[in-house]
Amino acid sequence: MKKFILMAGGTGGHLFPAMALAQELTRRGHLVELMTDHRVESYGADFPATQVHIVPSATPSLSNPIKFLAGGFKILGGIAVAMGKLRKSRPDAVIGFGGYPTFPPFVAASLLGVPGILHEQNAVMGRANRALGRFADVLALSFAETKFADTLKIEKRVTGNPVRDRVRVLAGMPYPALDENGPIHLVVFGGSQGAKALSDIVPAAIALIPEQIRQRLRIVQQCRAEDLDRVAEVYRQAKVNVELAPFFGDLPERIAKSHLVIGRSGASTITELCVIGRPSILVPLPGALDADQKNNALVVDSAGAGWIAEQATLSPQSLGTRLTNLITDPATLTKAAAAARALGQPRAVEKLADIAETLAGKGTTEMEQVS
Repeated sequence: MKKFILMAGGTGGHLFPAMALAQELTRRGHLVELMTDHRVESYGADFPATQVHIVPSATPSLSNPIKFLAGGFKILGGIAVAMGKLRKSRPDAVIGFGGYPTFPPFVAASLLGVPGILHEQNAVMGRANRALGRFADVLALSFAETKFADTLKIEKRVTGNPVRDRVRVLAGMPYPALDENGPIHLVVFGGSQGAKALSDIVPAAIALIPEQIRQRLRIVQQCRAEDLDRVAEVYRQAKVNVELAPFFGDLPERIAKSHLVIGRSGASTITELCVIGRPSILVPLPGALDADQKNNALVVDSAGAGWIAEQATLSPQSLGTRLTNLITDPATLTKAAAAARALGQPRAVEKLADIAETLAGKGTTEMEQVS
């Protein structure tokens, strides 16, 4: 039995793959703890850890010297707090999943001589992971081509992005037949917080689709609570069968039953779509510093597993036309579903767990020297 501490930013994109690894390591008889920030209360309630440690952190602000200094002191304080917790917990290895809350505990682990793996979920390395690269023993990648990864002179392994158990069990579910007069299942969501842009554009696009197709649609859409009433009204006027909610706890199962998904292109979304094998229209979140969602979407688009749609140029008219063309061309959707499944790596979590087990026990940590 080994003890692992997983480190992740407190949002779904970082916590979900960490959760998947925690499930696998627990199955193998190991102990798992989590270091993260306060946001874990919203996203990590079901995280299978024997203990959750909240460590202070901050996002550096290069444009504001005062905030930069304040953030730097908070990060240094977080490193000190993490070192105390690590000395008490005595892990055999740590695995970081990105986000700035990973920075203090991962640096602390390195200073204590604890072996560490960094996992990058996106097709472009996040800034926190780039900064942490020098402290890691292994860099695990979700995509073979990952921007900025080549600059790090450490061992690299392509594992894929781990998915939760409830997603893995859906990997073998066949793409549902799309009959000429049968229902068309469409799932729309904008990530763990929903997306106002999709609430603005998608219902208006659906309203422009020919009536004979609209009557066949069965739509599940996640949208923010404040948008529910106006979105429902657009669909009501278009006479479309729709189910709306701010959050769907069974979203993976709904994706598996869908013919097409419209959503953002965060790492967890891309991974789950590909493991389940469903075609998608991907609308990357605009304005990201490193365009990580755009890079993720381009991987899917270039593989023929989906279609990228830039928010700046997306309109109800263009989306309505694309949806009409796809729905009336089942062969294209079926081919894209197969391409998505080919991109999926349902065994990513086993690969990452294997690396973690191999790394655990290597080297002599400061804590072992003290003992």
